[in-house]
Amino acid sequence: MKKMKSLLAGACAAVLLCSCSGTGSVQTTEKGTQWQWEKGTVVVKNPGRPAGQESVIGLALPKMEVVRVGFVGLGMRGPGAVERFTYIPGTQIVALCDYEPERAERCQQYLKNASMPKAAVYSGEKGYEELCKREDIDLVYIAADWLHHFPIAKCALENNKNVAIEVPSAMNLKECWELVDLSEKNRKHCMILENCCYDWFEMNTLNMAQQGVFGEVIRAQGAYIHNLAPFWKHYWKNGEEDKLGWRLEYNMRHRGDVYATHGLGPVAQALDIHRGDRMETLTAMDTKSVVARRWPRLPPIQRAIVSATVTIPRP
Repeated sequence: MKKMKSLLAGACAAVLLCSCSGTGSVQTTEKGTQWQWEKGTVVVKNPGRPAGQESVIGLALPKMEVVRVGFVGLGMRGPGAVERFTYIPGTQIVALCDYEPERAERCQQYLKNASMPKAAVYSGEKGYEELCKREDIDLVYIAADWLHHFPIAKCALENNKNVAIEVPSAMNLKECWELVDLSEKNRKHCMILENCCYDWFEMNTLNMAQQGVFGEVIRAQGAYIHNLAPFWKHYWKNGEEDKLGWRLEYNMRHRGDVYATHGLGPVAQALDIHRGDRMETLTAMDTKSVVARRWPRLPPIQRAIVSATVTIPRP
């Protein structure tokens, strides 16, 4: 078992109350990740790479004349992805899937506008499983709620599909490593769709860093500031039957930076993370909630400095 030093976000409240001195015994989170205290740092045990597996960094598949795509999750972000793909030459939208069939059917209009044939529609709690079993799909694009990103991606990879997942790709370290293993084992792409890595400013900056314009990069700073108040009515659950209001509940139940990749992703690329350098220790902090308290349906939330985590690649 390889060790990585990180600050573990999924640790329960009792962990935060533990003494930070010395080395503690190995413990296991409810999600199956082993960790222990070492001189004030949570050290997480990472699984070694199974025999016969190789990294997929730099993986290149044989050229496809047409990339056949299936979309899962057509609520807020998914429909925009469907529309964008109608403008990409060499793509075919084969299937559309959402928990609510009406959402999937509405996306047929984007195909009609582009003079593309209708796609097959799947719905319900397990509709994505039937989509992933199709033999005529090369890529599964996932834009469902966060909790379903991993099970859908896992199902797609197990059915030998390439996968593109909206942020975040998984909800804990165990799920992260399982996606890595499935991608390496099946030699299929599993990409997190961190869009902030590919905006014009970030791409220009990355190119400049790679061309040596900045010399040796020894420090970087990234940030993401986005007032989500206009979207809160969509993010908060409207009764027990509401299947879509999951976003703010997650922010209330978890601490630290729960949405780090917008700021961290471009910085990691400029620092050559996973491709020459690596992160060993990460600290994340949060503050008390200020803007959210103005929303009448949210109770006051007091926040403080806490621990968080990042997945570190195998050596």
